[in-house]
Amino acid sequence: MDIAGDAQSAARRRRRARRRDRRALVALGVVFVLALSTAVGYALQPPTSDNAKLRLVTTTTFLDDTVRHVGGDDVDTLRLMNPGVDPHLYQARAGDLREMRRADSVIAVGLYLEGALEHTLQDVARSKPVLFAGEAVPDDELLSPPAGSAPEEEHDPHVWHDPHRWAHAVDAVAEHLAELDPANAADYHRRAADYRAELDRTAADIRAAIERIPAANRTLVTSHDAFRYFGDAFGVDVVAIQGISTQQEATTADVDRVAALLARDGVPAVFLETSVSPQTVESMLAAARQRGGDIDVGGELHSDSTGSDGSYVGMLHANATTLEEGLG
Repeated sequence: MDIAGDAQSAARRRRRARRRDRRALVALGVVFVLALSTAVGYALQPPTSDNAKLRLVTTTTFLDDTVRHVGGDDVDTLRLMNPGVDPHLYQARAGDLREMRRADSVIAVGLYLEGALEHTLQDVARSKPVLFAGEAVPDDELLSPPAGSAPEEEHDPHVWHDPHRWAHAVDAVAEHLAELDPANAADYHRRAADYRAELDRTAADIRAAIERIPAANRTLVTSHDAFRYFGDAFGVDVVAIQGISTQQEATTADVDRVAALLARDGVPAVFLETSVSPQTVESMLAAARQRGGDIDVGGELHSDSTGSDGSYVGMLHANATTLEEGLG
């Protein structure tokens, strides 16, 4: 009897069941709110001259930028997280709950990215349309979490690091806004198509930057495991000290494992992350140098948050430039 295999299969079934339950809960919230709006004039009304824009609450910086590109002048967004904030650890404040209740809809990435916010989002979904945009990525394009991930982590949530996969989220946002505001549906879909074309151009630019890095140097080492979709899309080996969530602390064994790999393989540089403490990488660098490794810090990458300008495309370009300069 394969006890380990049976346990893994059972865990996968539990994760799938939880995801189905949440999708059902979100659908119930949409139906409930639409019914209320019909019966008692609830706040979720199609925009009129007196209510010209949809009020939306978003979670992360790159998601907010995506929603703004699709929504254009027909939406107002309030973003919960500022640049540099770790979405895995962010917890709702009293003001956040107030804004979510006032909004026409809440849009999150999902896939358990907003781990500490998960229960709040589920509660809001009981009375408000909540879109988990990242969960629009087809299951066969999602990556499984590494061994040792929390049971809630059915998939790696960092889908935005592959513009092709994130295009599914763009389409989901457009469809969601069109359902909330049918009068402007054509505009939402047009803007989404324009934005997808921009993402295609961005992906081509990233691919060209990676191809300028010597093949032997195409190894990306960071603190937490946020770049596997990037590696899958652009042919880069990805090594991380922590798992896919910063809610999980790196162990001494994790640090030693990566340090030994760097010293053995001669990786030229490692990278910090703007939304994650540098302490883990610094510990790993010290351990690698004790083993004779000659390793530099190649720069800071935007893993779970954009730069100060809030631009998703800018985030992707900045990361590609940092990698080319650090590994080239």
